[in-house]
Amino acid sequence: MRTKVGLWIDHRKAIIVAVTDKGEEIGLIVSKVEKQLQRSGDSPLKGSYESQKVPADGSRQRTFTAHLNIYYEAVIACLHDAESILIFGPGEAKGELKKRLETSKLDGRITGIETVDKMTDRQIAAKVRQYFAE
Repeated sequence: MRTKVGLWIDHRKAIIVAVTDKGEEIGLIVSKVEKQLQRSGDSPLKGSYESQKVPADGSRQRTFTAHLNIYYEAVIACLHDAESILIFGPGEAKGELKKRLETSKLDGRITGIETVDKMTDRQIAAKVRQYFAE
């Protein structure tokens, strides 16, 4: 059975559409990544306790990276049976996932990477069907 997978991904969620001889399945993986806090020079937290109210940049980055690692590993686990993989989405997550697939020796299965905006689940499924029908 040939499995072709289309994957819409950003840092918040991944929508995985698997197309097989038997039909189509749609899966969702939601990341635990929280939006990174911004520090600004005009912070209302000016005072002697600012450093305690907003975590240090290094600490926030380590937490962000740790959550992304878990998220990407969950996505890659869903791609192991795929013969062909199409990756698309709006941001940097596509490229980050591609690098992870290279280290997992799955990069040879990637047939395309495209930049697209936000899409509904139906639009994603239609795009994957159309891509693999060609």
